[in-house]
Amino acid sequence: MDIRNLLFKYRSYTPIPIGLMIIYFARPGSAHLTLGIPLLLTGEVMRIWAVSYAGGETRTRRVGAPALCSSGPFAFVRNPLYLGNMLMYVGIVLIAGSANVWLMVATTLSFFLIQYSLIISLEEETLTLLFEKEYEEYKSNVPAIFPRISRWDTRDNIRPSNLIKTLKTEKRTLQNVVFILILIYLRIQVFY
Repeated sequence: MDIRNLLFKYRSYTPIPIGLMIIYFARPGSAHLTLGIPLLLTGEVMRIWAVSYAGGETRTRRVGAPALCSSGPFAFVRNPLYLGNMLMYVGIVLIAGSANVWLMVATTLSFFLIQYSLIISLEEETLTLLFEKEYEEYKSNVPAIFPRISRWDTRDNIRPSNLIKTLKTEKRTLQNVVFILILIYLRIQVFY
């Protein structure tokens, strides 16, 4: 089996070792809350914005899409969910603190950049097969991870879902964030 398929299929679970590492090395004295909290919130807002456009298809375990979404945040970056995840995890690292917090940030970013580069290559192969020239044009105008400054002028007229529907789709991510923050708090309060 292609490792990229495996990473895509289990992308909700592959960050567990990173989460455990963050919890284990958490040190309150080195927390950077003024940077960590805004990064965490920015990442989650980005995810909510992206899910409002892409919908529940973002939770699939099979590579593909019923339609090419290039509006909303997808007009700035092709993978706003992955960018949101990276911002959230870096925010969590900074909130947790560590004896060497910047090494933890670098490790976390490296993990996600490697994983997402593999997953993105698989997704792009599939989307090129599905949407051909439309996807090639999109790909040539919108970067994969680091957003454009200005919105790409897309012909996509997808409208965002309402907030309640979006939050229902995003519920598991929100629960996981709360869970890891509780574990960090308990680690610091009980074992520090």
